[in-house]
Amino acid sequence: MSAQQITYEEARKIMQPGDVVAFGGKGHFSEIIKFATFSSVSHVGVILQTKIPEDETGRYFNQIIESTSLNGFNGVNVSRFSDRLDYEGEVWWLPLKKEIREASFNQNKFFNFLFNQAKDRKPYDTPQAIKSALDALDNLPFGIHGPAYNKEDFSKFFCSELVSAGLEIAGAVGSVNASEVTPIDLCRWNIYEDSYYQLKGESSKRISRFNTASPTDWNV
Repeated sequence: MSAQQITYEEARKIMQPGDVVAFGGKGHFSEIIKFATFSSVSHVGVILQTKIPEDETGRYFNQIIESTSLNGFNGVNVSRFSDRLDYEGEVWWLPLKKEIREASFNQNKFFNFLFNQAKDRKPYDTPQAIKSALDALDNLPFGIHGPAYNKEDFSKFFCSELVSAGLEIAGAVGSVNASEVTPIDLCRWNIYEDSYYQLKGESSKRISRFNTASPTDWNV
């Protein structure tokens, strides 16, 4: 598992729908998420669509979908990924594993599910985002869930919940409780190519235990 430094210009033509983008923010809420999850990752989004014609020149852009505060709305947003490179902090690109893409990834289901969440302007789910990070309180004796355990609920979305749900709907992973997946959890799922790529930020920052966990550990 290795991290490589590349530019967005190098990455843009080979990014594909379903590729995850991880962010390490510098803001107050981002620092809380990183502290609570013992990681460098505070936020995630996913590439929704690529090579969308802009004009007769054949140029294209990559779209990213994420649940965040953007353009005056705090919730599910779609934007050009190139615009998100203004982000203050680290940005990593995690390509979805080729074998998963070819064997089980349904791009139409993926796009339709996520695009509909943006169309419905689903708001950001702050309470579930906070509870998802408090894993120590999830499980009590005798199989009882603790007060920090989230039941899956898609009426609102926090960032990694949205991306996890989209990957599940697309068939990239089996049944998971997307409402319990934190940003670093998603980056640790073993669904990516061996290498991931840093597009921006401090080169010393890494995604700990990248690509080492089974999504089945987040079963419903």
